[in-house]
Amino acid sequence: MQLYNTLTRKKEEFIPLKEGMVGIYVCGPTVYDYPHIGHARTYVAFDVLVRYLRYKGYKVKYVVNITNVDDKIIQRAREAGKNAIELADKFEKVFHEDMVVLGVKSPDIYLRVTDHIATIIDLIKRLLKNGYAYEIHGDVYYSVEKADDYGKLSRQALEDMIPGARVDVNEQKKHPMDFAMWKRAKEREISWPSPWGNGRPGWHIECSAMSTKYLGEAFDIHGGAMDLIFPHHENEILQVEGATSGEFVKYWVHTGFLKVKGEKMSKSLGNFITIRELLGKYPPEVFRFFVLGAHYRSPIDFSYEGLDKASRSLERLINAVDHLRDNAGKEHGGSNMLRGLMEKVEMEFFTALEDDLNTPEALAVIFNFIRALYKIDLPRENRGSILSSIAFLDGVGEILGIPLMKRLPSNLRDKLMVLAVSLEMQAVKEKGAEELIEDIIDLRIGLRKLGDYKAADDIRNKLVKIGIALEDRGGETVWRVKFNAP
Repeated sequence: MQLYNTLTRKKEEFIPLKEGMVGIYVCGPTVYDYPHIGHARTYVAFDVLVRYLRYKGYKVKYVVNITNVDDKIIQRAREAGKNAIELADKFEKVFHEDMVVLGVKSPDIYLRVTDHIATIIDLIKRLLKNGYAYEIHGDVYYSVEKADDYGKLSRQALEDMIPGARVDVNEQKKHPMDFAMWKRAKEREISWPSPWGNGRPGWHIECSAMSTKYLGEAFDIHGGAMDLIFPHHENEILQVEGATSGEFVKYWVHTGFLKVKGEKMSKSLGNFITIRELLGKYPPEVFRFFVLGAHYRSPIDFSYEGLDKASRSLERLINAVDHLRDNAGKEHGGSNMLRGLMEKVEMEFFTALEDDLNTPEALAVIFNFIRALYKIDLPRENRGSILSSIAFLDGVGEILGIPLMKRLPSNLRDKLMVLAVSLEMQAVKEKGAEELIEDIIDLRIGLRKLGDYKAADDIRNKLVKIGIALEDRGGETVWRVKFNAP
């Protein structure tokens, strides 16, 4: 497998430090607000990477941090008149809930900064001892001039750097780019005791300390969004390599930006979209399909038109799986056209993923397969070939985190409940989505038998609006999911 390494600016063969085992650390959210669709894009991308590595047989240890103490959290809590930790706890809970709905599997370990203060202090002590840090009146800074290769990740020379976001400006610092690893406590601000007085960690030190505690002083993959390359990841490297004198991370992996109609998301521009807002309009499967239609390193221009297109494409894929399943139980001949096609498709699909997780190319392979599939007379095919095709597509869905064998989007049952109540149906609370659909179809069939075709058509139209299309085939009514429902 080839992975693009931000450090070397090229694709490299992925060879883990320990055979058969992979350590991955991804920077998690700073929990002071509702997570947005830019966050979702990043965590979906790394979810697919982890899924694929596990599919390949690697034993993956996946670690994500939660920044639950930070300047932004303290400022937001002050504005809201709330306790900083309580505010962080609230939005951490929201983040976890949103990830579950998006189908992002939980990492092996979630790490909170506030649970690792002692670990952070120990790393700062090592850097002071090694001469890479200094203390001024309770603040501890990293001295960037002590590093020989500062800027190797972002490809910037120290003299060209300008203090930017989240880089402290302090006239007491020895160099403008020196960054805080420990910040002395301000009045009525959350703090912990340390050898330098009460205070709290800086932003960059938390990830250096926690990642190495759980993955070792050198590990395989460190990831995050592209805007973390500088200064965050650049400074992480300085801290760990200043303490250990060895290479910190072998492969640096970064996701591209997500913009909304060409503009960076901003509340002032009115284009800030939270994950919850999005999932109130579209099933999570559709968003995953949308973002996987672009390479993880490429920028994405988000639009609802783009989601609608993704919805239609996903519906085609779901229908193709159903087409195979509908034919799996029929009498079959001995033709092997499908088997030959599947061998080619599998090879091309995995070749695409091996090339730096190229999901758009992998999806293109699947849709080429779908076009060819409908030209094959499935009842004449070998049944084993059909079952193998279904199993392959089931595996595709597992890798992408889009369950193709599960016919129903996760938010459909709530919509069906509302419809069932409006139709005055009884005893619906304990029923699952598929059972509710069948009950509503039975009600429609009863109305048709009574000659009330207007009411029956009204039920059909209401089902379509929430994503269920009906087809009357002789004396039978079958249903299928429409993922592009409004």
